[in-house]
Amino acid sequence: MKKIRVLIMGAAGTDFHTFNVFYRDNELYNVVGFTAEQIPDIQERKYPKELAGKLYPKGIPIYPEEKLFELIKNLDVDQVCFAYHDVSYDYLMHRAAIANSAGANFIMIGTKFKMLKSKKPVISVTAVRTGCGKSQTSRKIVDLLLKKKKKVVAIRHPMPYGNLVKQEIQRFADYNDLKKHDCTIEEMEEYEPYITRGMVVYAGVDYEKILRRAEKEADIILWDGGNNDYPFYETDLWITVMDPHRPGDELRYYAGEICFRSADVLIINKIDTADPEDVDIVRDNIRKYNNKARVIEAASPVTVDDPEIIKGKKVLVVEDGPTLTHGGTKFGAGVVAARKFGAKEIIDPRKFAAGKIKRTFERYPDIGKVLPAMGYGEEQIRDLQKTINDSDSELVIIGTPIDLGKIIDIEKLSVRVEYNLQEIGKPDLNEILEKFLETHNL
Repeated sequence: MKKIRVLIMGAAGTDFHTFNVFYRDNELYNVVGFTAEQIPDIQERKYPKELAGKLYPKGIPIYPEEKLFELIKNLDVDQVCFAYHDVSYDYLMHRAAIANSAGANFIMIGTKFKMLKSKKPVISVTAVRTGCGKSQTSRKIVDLLLKKKKKVVAIRHPMPYGNLVKQEIQRFADYNDLKKHDCTIEEMEEYEPYITRGMVVYAGVDYEKILRRAEKEADIILWDGGNNDYPFYETDLWITVMDPHRPGDELRYYAGEICFRSADVLIINKIDTADPEDVDIVRDNIRKYNNKARVIEAASPVTVDDPEIIKGKKVLVVEDGPTLTHGGTKFGAGVVAARKFGAKEIIDPRKFAAGKIKRTFERYPDIGKVLPAMGYGEEQIRDLQKTINDSDSELVIIGTPIDLGKIIDIEKLSVRVEYNLQEIGKPDLNEILEKFLETHNL
């Protein structure tokens, strides 16, 4: 029987996991390529033969997504599998139309075909959009579990932007591991909070092998989701974070709606800075579409060591890169701090943008007057540093999850903004976790 010829659309993460668990050893299919989108400089390489399995002795090529129509025609593709996330349904169905008009079927693989079973209890933290507050939620969960003397190992959604063979299984336990694995800014932002707490965090490419390694070290597995994707593991406690600054997005974006509908616990975050009417829209959607979930309401207060330093200054605000780009957020903690503590002016970084940072603004013209901390490679990190140092700001406000001063040489006066989850009323995460531990005899 003729094998079904498949092209997987991805962004160097979920696409590889989808291949590994569904297609790699499946004799019914022949995966003829991947496409790459969202992340810069990940096209024109191969999914290596060392990871691709016995059916793919030459590995699998990775192409730019912009060539999708031509690829379907030239590679005689029967089926296009969409395998990345945080895209609107409008965006998603345009891709479906391209695939269908070129003659191919268009599919997304369901949760039961992509989730692996763990021997240990799994808590998953996901979100309906990039930038809702997954990281601060994960930090709060970890802190509560560590106080209860539980051994927690985190597994982070993949970000394999370098040598895929070397990145098959990545284990981070101290700062030397960040250097060892040549981490990007985006990776360091996610791994550093666990390392500072004395924890182990895993990431990489092969999430079956990663899980089996992590299980040997853990009482509990914490899945730390990426953007708005759903977990790679069957989940015993699924927590999804929602953002009332973007009300209704929980029903407009793939795969965030899956996380919204599937959650055991929904956290409405940032209610301290959102319009009450927008918070009500989110509450109403919960009542309509996931009224089985327990709901936690939370604030995300910002703090700085010396707020007086901001008052009256002309400031450059640096925010988390992915949150501003494909997350579509107009501002983050840095802007909130600038407004709260009396900055005179937030300058426009676009006129100082260098190299790849300039290209980021061209690709995402709606970012506005904030600087995305893009750092997917050495050149982009250098361009970020130059953009900051060439600006005419009196102060740099750093609203990124990681302290940029540890990575780049900021020549200007700077201040770092921190933000943590602050639950309001009951239930809260401690109550939820106490029940979870009791249920699993932990």
